[in-house]
Amino acid sequence: MDEARQAQLAHYQNKLSHETDSWDLFEALQGGEAVVVVDGRSREAFATEHIPGSVSLPHREICAETVAALPSDSTCVCYCDGIGCNASTKTALKLMKLGFDVRELIGGLDWWKRDGYATAGEAGRPGREVRCGC
Repeated sequence: MDEARQAQLAHYQNKLSHETDSWDLFEALQGGEAVVVVDGRSREAFATEHIPGSVSLPHREICAETVAALPSDSTCVCYCDGIGCNASTKTALKLMKLGFDVRELIGGLDWWKRDGYATAGEAGRPGREVRCGC
């Protein structure tokens, strides 16, 4: 394999080690994998609508004290509204600095809903629900 193809292969492997999509997250939750879904948006946005079972942890509040209850042996999947929001990136960065394994949810809540999964909160909507395999 030439150098350019090796670099491309490394790029895709690296990308998959940092991101996940709604289908993969749904499957991980269904399978009972050690995943904590973290909503990095404001508490108000979380109250309005969020991924069921997710934890509200606004990125502006993240510090050692606010993450003390998160299991350190789980992967934190961080999300926000979607492609026009960077709260998931800020959340992932801060959690990584505190020693957590993280992934960013591609497309955030927007793509979670587009893919037909249920949401919770004041504006929660029906959809395919996670049936935890724990």
